[in-house]
This record gives sequence, C-alpha cells and structure tokens, in this order.
Amino acid sequence: MAKRTRIIEGTWNCTSCDARDILARHRNCPHCNNPREETGQESEFDFGGVDAASGRALREGVTDEKALSAAAAGVDWFCDYCGASNRGDAPLCRHCRAQRSDTSRTLTEDAEPSHVLPPPHPAPRGAGRKWLFVGLSLLACFGTCMYWGSRSHELTGHVTSTAWTRTVHRESFQRVRREGWRDELRMTSPRMPVNGQGEVAGVENIRDCITRQRGTRQVADGTERVCETKTHRVQCGTEEKCTRKKLGNGYMQEECDDVPKYCKESYEDCRNRTRYRTEPVYDLSCTYDTYAWTQVERREESGRDSAPRWPELRTGPVDRLRREEKYVVHIGYTDDGQKEHQLEPRSEAEFLSWKKGQAVPLQVNNFGSVNVLAGDVTR
Repeated sequence: MAKRTRIIEGTWNCTSCDARDILARHRNCPHCNNPREETGQESEFDFGGVDAASGRALREGVTDEKALSAAAAGVDWFCDYCGASNRGDAPLCRHCRAQRSDTSRTLTEDAEPSHVLPPPHPAPRGAGRKWLFVGLSLLACFGTCMYWGSRSHELTGHVTSTAWTRTVHRESFQRVRREGWRDELRMTSPRMPVNGQGEVAGVENIRDCITRQRGTRQVADGTERVCETKTHRVQCGTEEKCTRKKLGNGYMQEECDDVPKYCKESYEDCRNRTRYRTEPVYDLSCTYDTYAWTQVERREESGRDSAPRWPELRTGPVDRLRREEKYVVHIGYTDDGQKEHQLEPRSEAEFLSWKKGQAVPLQVNNFGSVNVLAGDVTR
C-alpha cells in the first residue's frame, strides 16, 4: 500500500488564564484573548499519545481546509515588538501590524522521534541514594569490625605441660598373592632388600587364569531418528509503521507505511544418527606371586614433661622401620579468664627448647587468635 499522510494538530496552554488544551489554530486564547507568545512556554505544543507498536499518533488528523492551510504556511515567527506568534507566510504581525524583519525569531521545536517506546517509570527520587547509603553503612560496619578484631595486645603465658608420642612400625618384605590382567604381567625375579632398600617386587608363578569382565565398549547398532525443535523468523504479513515531523507551527505531519512483519515459527529439525549399544569386554585375569612391604609389628610410646624416646623393635634381614612422631606444647595464659594455646613443634630439637614453667611472650588479637613470640620467630 502507498504511504498515508496525516496532519496532527497540537494544543497549547495559556499562561495568562491557565486555560488548557487550546487548539493550535487559535493564536489568541479563546477565554482571555491573550495572544500566544514565545514566552511562558505557550508555543510548546502537545500532540497527544503515540501507539508504542506502530508509532502512530493516537490523536485524529485534521481534514478541514483552514487547518491544512495553517499547517502548510511554514514555520511560525514572533513579532519583535509585541511577541505575538504569526503564520509563516504572514508579512505583518496580526496583533500590532509590525512588519516582519530579518531578526524576527521563528518557532523552534525539538525533532519528533520516528518511533519511540514509552519511557520506563522513573525510580522514586532518592531510591538510589537510599541504597547507596545502606551499602556504605554496611561497608563501614564491616570495616570497623575487622579493624577492631585485628587489633592485638601482648601478654605473657607460661608452658603448663609438654607431651610427645612416638610410633615405630616394623614392615617385612614378604611374599604375597595378587591378581592382575594377563597382558600386563611379565615374569620378573624378585630381589630382597638390603638395609630396608633396593628391593624388587617381581612377578612369579602366574596361574589360575580365568575370563572376567574387564570393562565395556560402545558398538554401533543401526541408526535412530532424532528431532530437535528450533525456531526461525518468517514473514507473517505486514504491519503499520509511522514517522512524525513537527512543522514548527503547532502542527505535525505523520507518514505511515506498511512494512513486512516477521514472526517466530517453530519447526522440527530431524536427522538420522548412529545408535550405539554397550557390550561387556572380557579378558584373562590371573593369580600371581610377588613381594610387598607388610606391617607385622607396631609399638608406641608417649610421655609428658619428659624427653622423647623411640620404642625398641628388632629387625630381620628383610625388615625396615617406619617412624612417626608428634609433639605438643601447652601454653596457659590469662585474658578475660584462663585460656590455653597449643603449639606443635616440627622437630625434636624444637620440642626440647620448651620447658615446663617457661615464660612465653604472646600476641593475642580481639578475635582470640594467638601468636607465640619466641625471639625473631612468630608461631
């Protein structure tokens, strides 16, 4: 279809008597006869609402010859002497009969957007500031708590007791029976350890091989039809779209045209793909002999306020010893009541440097975290 053109007549408000919605064709207020002037925002016209989808003005267009002639007269100008508005094709002021001059001002209107969605509702005034204030308050509280908690004070504690635990495991390199997959087994002679090291486990006497499931595999088993729902854009008729242009005299020209309309359409995208089934995989599992370190004996000793010592275990030619040790120093101090801090030395030498009753400088923060100050070391 061809383009359709309409002329929309605006309205203005009189600032002298507060009359509202006066048609642009009236250059004087119908109520108080005040001439429409450039001042007082009397020449800021309202053209009504706009349909959000098409951009078409909701106000009806004018058809009478007088209004159409006023719209085609050109941009209004304002008299230099009395400020009254005049038709763009008028050489003399209609109010005081002064001649139009080169310095006469013309009506300037903001360009009308071609198609604008209604603006979103503005956020309540002060809402952004409110949440900003809440966020800053929470941040300030968090910072204050962290600052208070990190503040520390020094005091003196005393070693109330020391404790130690030592464990010795005797392991023997012994013949054991294992199971494994046949393709991974290679006959290897074992080698016995010397002083607990240098051993080779070896693989001997492979026997009793049986078929067992080792895993699964995917096997092609024909094809299957699979479909997926998709969407695409297709033309589904036409829709009206309008553009508007202010004429600078209280009227607005609107042009509407029918443009293609597109919709989303669902369709099935189908294809054949290979179907798979799961099948078990079998292999030979065999029993074999090898050697491995096996714990045969364990002894533990512990003590308080004494020097640590290792439990005694005798070893044979194919044995080795594995040792474990743990040390604890208990430090008591007074800070809003009797409290205790436990220190775990990493070595015997470090453990022996602590004695019962020894004074210990401490650094304690408001969160209760304790640092032990010993010379240049903080623990």
